[in-house]
Amino acid sequence: MMMNSTHVSYFTLASYFDTGTVKYLYFLIVLTFYFSIICANVFLIVVICMNRSLHEPMYMFLCSLFVNELYGSSGLFPFLLTQILSDIHTVPASLCFLQIFCLYSYGGVEFLTLAIMSYDRYLAICCPLQYNSLMTCDRIARLTALIWFYPLLINLFIVAGLTFPLQLCGNIIHKVYCDNYYVVRLACSDTTVNNIFGLVHMFTVIFGLIVLIIYTYMRILIVCFSGSKQTRQKAVSTCTPHLASLLNFSFGCFFEIVQSRFDIQNRLPNMVSVFLSLYWLTCQPLVNPLLYGLKMSKIRDVYKNLLSGEKM
Repeated sequence: MMMNSTHVSYFTLASYFDTGTVKYLYFLIVLTFYFSIICANVFLIVVICMNRSLHEPMYMFLCSLFVNELYGSSGLFPFLLTQILSDIHTVPASLCFLQIFCLYSYGGVEFLTLAIMSYDRYLAICCPLQYNSLMTCDRIARLTALIWFYPLLINLFIVAGLTFPLQLCGNIIHKVYCDNYYVVRLACSDTTVNNIFGLVHMFTVIFGLIVLIIYTYMRILIVCFSGSKQTRQKAVSTCTPHLASLLNFSFGCFFEIVQSRFDIQNRLPNMVSVFLSLYWLTCQPLVNPLLYGLKMSKIRDVYKNLLSGEKM
């Protein structure tokens, strides 16, 4: 039977399986993970906001990154916790579309922030004398606004303008959370516009950001190999956590895209498939505060001051 998406009252998430009483253990593990993410990110946001020595462009972008980790986690973890304890894994259609918007916009903000941060590191290392004149407060505000408004608006258009109007022939999603690609696969109506928009967006915006990131790190590497020992040390100390975060997020997204687009999950154990689909959404929000909190020397200094009882 052909149904319009506006008449689908709920979606069924088919990747959940019966775990018996072990579900309470899974619930506690996920809850602890979520609590750790909240504590780590909130702590670093407070540290950056309260400490004047951290009121620099790089740390302002980091603060935005940590806010995004809280945003993305809030779009996933409360939902996961509810579903783990539930015996019937259904989700109202309106909540499903809202989760798609939250998770996709989280991914967009994350990738755009990491791209802008690579550009900031490029200016700081390759153009140190012009850095303060190039990275002004006005430019930081504009870049931060771009980081947030573009992904929110583009994903609002994707969900409300392209996915929601589709006619659907089913309501079963083979994942543990709502995913736009899997909803589009349920469509019996023409999805040509969705496919064209996705390809154009990927080969313009996303490919452009990848080129920007590769270019900035190539220039940074050139400076590192041709510069002094002090320059190399500065580049390594500031770029290592950013590069590790970028690679972690990129690999997580890559695994998720390959798994969903090529139906690899049908050939993998269910637990492995669920882990790979959740990796980019669950590990990044905890990896980032740990990476930057432990590797950035200025943030480590603030930790030491707090432990010794000094005021921020």
